[in-house]
Amino acid sequence: MKQIWRIIKFTSELWPYYAAIGAFTIILSLMSQLVPLFTKGAIDQITKMLSGGQADIKQVAIFAVLIFLTDLGTTLFSNIAGYLGDVLGAKLRRVMSERYYQHLMTLPQSYFDNELTGTIINRMSRGIVQISDYMNMLSNNFLQFIFSTIFSLVIVFYYSWQVGLMLSLLYPIFIWLTSLSSARWRGYQNDINLEQDKASGRFAEAISQVKVVKSYLQESRELSIFSRHFAKTIATTRPQSRFWHTRDVWRRLVLNLIFFAIYAYIFVETARGAYTIGTMVLLIQYATLIRIPLFSISFLVDQTQRALTNTKDYFDAMDIEPAIIDETDADKLAINKGLVVFQKVVFGYDSGAPVLKGVSFELPAGSKTALVGESGEGKTTITNLLLRLYEPQSGKILIDGLDISKVTQVSLRQSIAVVFQEPALFSGTIKENIAYGLPEASDEQIKAAAIAANADEFIRKFDKAYDSEIGEKGLKLSGGQKQRIAIARALLKDAPILILDEATSSLDNKSERMVQEALERLMQDRTTLIIAHRLSTIQAVDQIVTIRAGKVDEVGSPKKLASSGGIYEQLLKLQKQHTEITKQKLKDYEINA
Repeated sequence: MKQIWRIIKFTSELWPYYAAIGAFTIILSLMSQLVPLFTKGAIDQITKMLSGGQADIKQVAIFAVLIFLTDLGTTLFSNIAGYLGDVLGAKLRRVMSERYYQHLMTLPQSYFDNELTGTIINRMSRGIVQISDYMNMLSNNFLQFIFSTIFSLVIVFYYSWQVGLMLSLLYPIFIWLTSLSSARWRGYQNDINLEQDKASGRFAEAISQVKVVKSYLQESRELSIFSRHFAKTIATTRPQSRFWHTRDVWRRLVLNLIFFAIYAYIFVETARGAYTIGTMVLLIQYATLIRIPLFSISFLVDQTQRALTNTKDYFDAMDIEPAIIDETDADKLAINKGLVVFQKVVFGYDSGAPVLKGVSFELPAGSKTALVGESGEGKTTITNLLLRLYEPQSGKILIDGLDISKVTQVSLRQSIAVVFQEPALFSGTIKENIAYGLPEASDEQIKAAAIAANADEFIRKFDKAYDSEIGEKGLKLSGGQKQRIAIARALLKDAPILILDEATSSLDNKSERMVQEALERLMQDRTTLIIAHRLSTIQAVDQIVTIRAGKVDEVGSPKKLASSGGIYEQLLKLQKQHTEITKQKLKDYEINA
């Protein structure tokens, strides 16, 4: 019940729609009570005639008209309620989707590191669809079931307290019998959801990397993996459905016996003269009105269980605390110089061993600093901490003397531009991608950024130039073109601090020259932190910071470290040797010779 109440409370902002649907539901419930009463009145008049009396033909006709008007009203009001229900469902899906999306954007980076994209999407889809369907059902079917049952029982008790008592006993008996199977059913459903999430996750991976799948001829394998997960859902659905329907047979048999007793009692008492024919028909009709929703309880319980089970992952995600919450008195970061200082920073993922173990170094204002170290030593972690995608376990990161944990995340990230090794572009136009960090930018600003990034020339060759669609992740562009769009995006943002996961390591010579020129313009007068993948890039920086075993090993200029006996000198020596061993060693440092 707690979870159901949470679903209702979670969607409380749409209460006017629930209230309107509820009002129409009450009206429809009341109208459903009228037909048996009108039928009884007509039958009583007809039985007068059959027993030798005089029937009021006009009154019989009036009852027929009243039944017609009741049916007409039911048709009208049920469709109005249905319309409101459709609008409610659409609004509900929007509210829930936006709320989920908004919350996801606040979750820690570790959440996305540990979850498949397809799984996250599937949970949203399943949870929101289930909630909207369930709330629609609750406001329509369930409310009408409640009110029509109450109204029917009141009338039945008025005409026969004995029949009313027998009908009242149906509910606690049936609900108790149903509750006995709920926990086991939900266990099956959890297993089904898990396999569906795995299938969706793999599906999203395969589609996003379809070139790899096709080039390695693994279409059949991917389909097999996808099908295997769904085969498990079928294997679980069989015992789940068999269990539920077996129990439902026993539940319905109990109801069949009780209704047998009710009908037998009504028939016998009518034969004995306790009820008129009209009263007998009325009691049977009301028993039927109660019987129909009662036999639908299985469906209602089934939907309730599905709602509870299928929304669990949705609410689990909504319950995760935001990654980093700004302090109430957090300042806005205003960079004057751009001096970045790491002071004894310690950080580890989850409960594992620390990746960074007291890292300390400075990025002088306006300088270019290269991070060098073997794969897994924490170079990317350092950039993630600077962006506050994670918080250090201890130590501080300062920008112009301000602890970044004391400033707002918005102002911090406004002050930092990032160019990734793999350019992260979105479906849409070239213009939209360049202006991604500054949507209000003018066409002149966008073009100026593209010119500075050596991108304007190739952009103008497209039929629609800056309005050209580039496809998902920029698939219509070459590697060098994508990188120059990403650089133009960073140039337009015009942030004083730049993080550069070197973007030239996988390009051909011509593209590399074009990108490198653009990067030189981008880095000018900015404090730049580079995760270097080429020795040529390292040699051109102002400062090198080498990382070994999670600690800073050396800090100095390329000239100084070239003869220090440290990591950088080793890399220079390895570059001169052209053996497979030296190539592998360079690869360990993520360096391309």
